[in-house]
Amino acid sequence: MAEIKDPENTIIMELKDGNVVIELLADVAPKHAERMKELARAGAYDNVAFHRVIDGFMAQTGDVEHGDMEDGFNLGRAGTGGSDLPDLPAEFSKLPHDRGTLGAARSANPNSANSQFFINFKDNNFLNGQYTVYGRVIEGMEHVDAITRGEPPAAPDRMISVKVAADV
Repeated sequence: MAEIKDPENTIIMELKDGNVVIELLADVAPKHAERMKELARAGAYDNVAFHRVIDGFMAQTGDVEHGDMEDGFNLGRAGTGGSDLPDLPAEFSKLPHDRGTLGAARSANPNSANSQFFINFKDNNFLNGQYTVYGRVIEGMEHVDAITRGEPPAAPDRMISVKVAADV
């Protein structure tokens, strides 16, 4: 497993093919990093579908309201919900949307990010300065690359479990 320097700011996401280790960038986007940890610790991300997966672009997940494939799953609404927590203000930085980075999904309002996020399959620098970057995959990107494609996928993959490394 990757060397985990800061277990409190590291996420372990279990996918069907293996674990993905994500370093949260709490120094760059503290509110977004804290939200991911809060939802992970509550188990809110467990069994949530990857509802929008575009080849050569990104894989989006995190709709804890409509995306839980074990509880109230609605593929038609997946991607339209969030958590019961308030939306987050944008935390834009100079960090580029490179392959393996996590970006906060949101509506047209820059301050509307809540629980949804995406992982970039490639460098998507046209997103720079428009979406908060708050993490990066440090191990297991090959498992992200294997996520079933579609908008939405006919048979979506899911995050089996999402945990903070400090709690494992």
